[in-house]
Amino acid sequence: MRWTQTYIPTLREQSSEAELISHQLLLRGGFIRKLAAGIYIYLPLMQRVIEKFSRIVREEMNKSGAIEITMPVLHPAEVWQESGRYDTVGKEQMRLKDRHLHEMVLGGTHEEIVTYLLRGELKSYRQLPLNLYQIQVKFRDEIRPRFGLMRGREFIMKDAYTFDTDEDSFMVAYQKMVDAYFAIFKRAGLDTKKVESDTGAMGGKAAHEFMLIVDTEGGEEVIMFCDKCDYAANIEKATFREINPPEVDNEVLEKKEVDTPNASTIEEVTAFLKVDATRLVKTLIYLADGKPAAAMIRGDRNLNLTKLKNQLNAIEIESAPPAVVEDVTQCPVGYAGPIELPKDMPIIVDNEVSKMKNFIVGGNKKETHIINVNLDRDFRATAVADIIDAPEGEMCPHCDGRLVAKQGIEVGNTFMLGTKYSESMGAKFLDAEGNEKPFIMGSYGIGITRTPQAAVERYHDEKGIVWPKNIAPYLVEIIPLNYEKDEHKKAAEQIYAELVNNNIDCLLDDRPERAGVKFNDADLIGIPLRIIIGDRALKQGKVELKARGGDEVVMADLGDVLTAVKGLLERIN
Repeated sequence: MRWTQTYIPTLREQSSEAELISHQLLLRGGFIRKLAAGIYIYLPLMQRVIEKFSRIVREEMNKSGAIEITMPVLHPAEVWQESGRYDTVGKEQMRLKDRHLHEMVLGGTHEEIVTYLLRGELKSYRQLPLNLYQIQVKFRDEIRPRFGLMRGREFIMKDAYTFDTDEDSFMVAYQKMVDAYFAIFKRAGLDTKKVESDTGAMGGKAAHEFMLIVDTEGGEEVIMFCDKCDYAANIEKATFREINPPEVDNEVLEKKEVDTPNASTIEEVTAFLKVDATRLVKTLIYLADGKPAAAMIRGDRNLNLTKLKNQLNAIEIESAPPAVVEDVTQCPVGYAGPIELPKDMPIIVDNEVSKMKNFIVGGNKKETHIINVNLDRDFRATAVADIIDAPEGEMCPHCDGRLVAKQGIEVGNTFMLGTKYSESMGAKFLDAEGNEKPFIMGSYGIGITRTPQAAVERYHDEKGIVWPKNIAPYLVEIIPLNYEKDEHKKAAEQIYAELVNNNIDCLLDDRPERAGVKFNDADLIGIPLRIIIGDRALKQGKVELKARGGDEVVMADLGDVLTAVKGLLERIN
């Protein structure tokens, strides 16, 4: 492709709307343009990246035995009502009415639709197992669309769905998808890690995410790794064992109310009472689907909102505003405690707190705390569960290794759905004995538009993008320093024709621009290999070859450029 015959509107200025470096670079490199909040137009360079990544995904999915179909984006609401998710999926689901006033939704995922399709089609165990997949547009009405393609409202996704007769068959199908995912991301030049994750609105018994580790602000999730074994989980799912748990008192003491003037924070209370934060228990007030709930965690720990949300079986959860806190505790913010909270208010107690004796809590009274408080004697818990973040440095739940925290971006996910959808939607088959049974299902997603931006977040430098070879928009960029010079143009056209004839996709910068402009744009759009045509090298019958992001310059004879290009491309990731 010639630069003058395509559309690459590069920008020199940073965009004020873009927070992440990857978002900035995709805008400045002329890959995407914003139409509305979370909705983007894919320009020619981005379209090529999407097509290349999609091709890798298709080839590996087909190799795994999956079969491609395409399902609609617009769904009748009653299909979602059958599964029960119409009322639980939340406000991310865009809803509308057609001209006949039928309730419709825009699909953010297709579990219901594929189950609807197959419940009347697959009737016998002889038709199983089956794996159907699609690469399709999705829509989720994110409350705060941000980070470009990383958290948009409209996006492209590969989603697959497996149907099996039993757990053994399902686990074979699940592992095939895991293996296919590793193959896909390896071919795309991305080193991913499979981690345990929360099932969220998808439901099912277990889930995993495939995470690309980054060291930038683009890391949307904290991933906890063991430094010895292969344990890995995102922060919403990670568990741990405490290395040095605090001592527990031998006897239960009488609770006492104590004055704590001007002390409402953990730091202020521990300093005033001269105790360690491990002796304090924070009582945090939240609104779960609009109703107040309390969470109790140790003073030195951080609450995990997803774990709490799951315990409360809530669709939406948020910190209670001061007015609500003051209403349920009957005191100013900063002194909340579990004693004498409203009887119908859930109290979720963290596992660590349940093992403590004689701890300190807020007194539900201004500048007051209560010491020597004990669970069951002084208050009741609605549930005891793990509701805290796993801290870095604590012990792995499976071995004596230590947990290490990294930032990651989710590029794929796999869900063990079990019979969640087949049971609720009546999708059943007859087994070998003639018994009717629900399908065992799995769901598997890869972000087709999200993954390339994640790659940019991982692979860039101060000048621009450094694309992994197999998803780069072009493999080679030919840069004649002065295309209007006959000798530059002749050499550029010769090389361009030779590469095209050998099926090496390349971009010829045939613009009448200064060399500095061309180099800046080349750095920005990040094509893996560039061929530079200038006076000094041409006098020797040569051109310069240089990998994007590398320092080595290779001089190649004009008649040997194809061989040099092939050799360098083999060395580039």
